[in-house]
Amino acid sequence: MSPSRLFSLLLLWSMYTTRDTLFPGVCMGGELSETDSLINFIQAIDPKNLLRISSNGSVPEPCSVQWMSVKCNLETKSITEIVLENLSLSGVIDADSLCKLPSLQVLNLAKNLIRGSIPNSISNCISMTHLNLSSNLLQGRVPVSLSTMKNLRSMDVSNNNLSGPVPYFTQELQLHYSYTMELSKDVNNSSVLHNPRTSSDTPGPSPMESPHRKESISDFFPILLVIACSFVFILVIKNSGRKEAEEKRERLKESSEQSESPITILTAETKQDCMPEEVQSDLMFFIEEYEKFKIEELLGSAADLQGQSLFSSLYKVRLKNGNVFVVKRLKKLQVSIEEFRQTMTWVGNLKHPNLLPLVAFHSSTEDKLLIYRYQKNRSLLHLLENYADGKKDFPWQLRVSIASGIARGLNYIHRKSREKHVPHGNIKLSNILLGENEEPLISEYGFQKYIDPKRAVLYHSNGYRAPEKKLTEKADVFSFGIILLVLLTGKTFERTGINLPKWVKSMVREEWTGEVFDKEVNKVAKQWAFPLLNISLQCISESPENRPHMGEVVDKIEEVVNGQDDYSFSSISSAESSQHDGSLLHTVIPEGSETPGSSVH
Repeated sequence: MSPSRLFSLLLLWSMYTTRDTLFPGVCMGGELSETDSLINFIQAIDPKNLLRISSNGSVPEPCSVQWMSVKCNLETKSITEIVLENLSLSGVIDADSLCKLPSLQVLNLAKNLIRGSIPNSISNCISMTHLNLSSNLLQGRVPVSLSTMKNLRSMDVSNNNLSGPVPYFTQELQLHYSYTMELSKDVNNSSVLHNPRTSSDTPGPSPMESPHRKESISDFFPILLVIACSFVFILVIKNSGRKEAEEKRERLKESSEQSESPITILTAETKQDCMPEEVQSDLMFFIEEYEKFKIEELLGSAADLQGQSLFSSLYKVRLKNGNVFVVKRLKKLQVSIEEFRQTMTWVGNLKHPNLLPLVAFHSSTEDKLLIYRYQKNRSLLHLLENYADGKKDFPWQLRVSIASGIARGLNYIHRKSREKHVPHGNIKLSNILLGENEEPLISEYGFQKYIDPKRAVLYHSNGYRAPEKKLTEKADVFSFGIILLVLLTGKTFERTGINLPKWVKSMVREEWTGEVFDKEVNKVAKQWAFPLLNISLQCISESPENRPHMGEVVDKIEEVVNGQDDYSFSSISSAESSQHDGSLLHTVIPEGSETPGSSVH
């Protein structure tokens, strides 16, 4: 055999044996198209073909025609959302096909009859931000592998037949999981999740038989040298891949070992090595005597995990008398029991119509509990998500009322806390709850300064955090400015991942300011939206010195509210035909400029 012939055969064999390592995304028949992957997924969850999806290859591409249940990125022609809610689908989840949609961000299969378990391989959907599998017939445990989905922001697996705890996520996550146990169940009595995704390296095919050689060894020395180098390169790649796989398995194992029952609240108090002076306290209440309850009643009640992050867990707790509360468990705070008690006693005595009242708190060495009344209207984030899905209206008057209420509540916090230096530190949509009349209630106040600053970046939402990343009043002003932009544009960081300040400023620079506003705002209140846009742009100034104080923001918003009361909608229509909007459009461009209608007095 000639040297060139032998080299070609060995090169082909080398490529064959390493195809999975060097080209993991390529299969023998080529990659399935997104349409094929989508059809395979739908056929798995809809075995009765209730959706009338054809399997004969005649299905049009979902991104080239309007599929009601599928949304696409029109530029890249890639699928970004699948919403198949309440359609009586009775199959199983084919995660392998699903995760071949690389741009998929939203999957909603709620209110169906989907059976089986949540596949471990769904963690391969690395772009997914929202996962809703609620109200189905799913069984088994929530896979530990889901903790590797770093882009996931919302997961709802409630109202299924799932059991066991959920893994810990390093990012902040909105979580809904109906796993009901006693609140005081100790972690040591619950089974520990183990990573089911243990896999061994698949052995490659056996080597080809060596050909009979008639040529001299020296004739093949260059070829053998190339082959040897190739093998070294291949071994390095395989060892690297094996090492990464082992590290990933180790991380998942650690996550499973650290996973505790989601209803575990007071486990650390049972440890024998606690410092003598750091003993647990009873509940400290800020409500009427007849409403109080004992900590034993709380710990013996049913609790549903609502969300968790690296530093906290949130539970919905129903007492035996029917009263419903929310319990916030704080972990790894850098504060003594006494200082935490003093701070939360001060917070509990604050009273304002736009501040969520603290019902009670509990403080021990490892765990700090904050107890609030459950708000059935949930959060501003929930309202905006329902609005985006077409499930709820969000009229202009309610938006202005919410903006005004948040501003007043935040201004109250700043005025009361200046001597104690306790700004809020984590103003965002999910921390603005809505009361019985949809009035905004600022929640989770008083403990941000006790979070380890080196790890706080893992806790706070980057979409609302000021660029200086400091715990100050002016940082709260920045966060409020983002919320005001959300109310005007209808766009949320949680749903889209959008850099809202950057997008709005670019639209203003291009003099497309009118395109910034949400359709509801454009329809009925564009005249009043421009002054609020000016306020928000000043609040999100890069420089803290250029941001107004919350008292100034309150005054300016009140001017807009009072102005609306003075004019009828007919006069607003007349004003819209004037040049007033045009002048406002140009005054918001320069950061920190002080022109009529744009500066906050």
